[in-house]
Amino acid sequence: MSITLDLPEELASDLSIEAARLGLSLPEYILRLLSTSRAMESKPETGVELVAYWQAEGLISTRPDIADSQTHARQIRDQAELRRLG
Repeated sequence: MSITLDLPEELASDLSIEAARLGLSLPEYILRLLSTSRAMESKPETGVELVAYWQAEGLISTRPDIADSQTHARQIRDQAELRRLG
């Protein structure tokens, strides 16, 4: 199914920039936004549901550069604490 939309210039520009940042075409990005908003109607209520949602959205293992998630999380917390103190 095809749908044609007349978007305000600023919105179209913002969407195009974000799509490019993610390496997606504009139609792919808009489709992702629409799909995500529908999926979020039934918000995960438990940790298990949240992890299942992340897996379904392909968010698990998206950062292969992070070998040890616990250490990475600790580093982020340490950086945040230093910013708060400084």
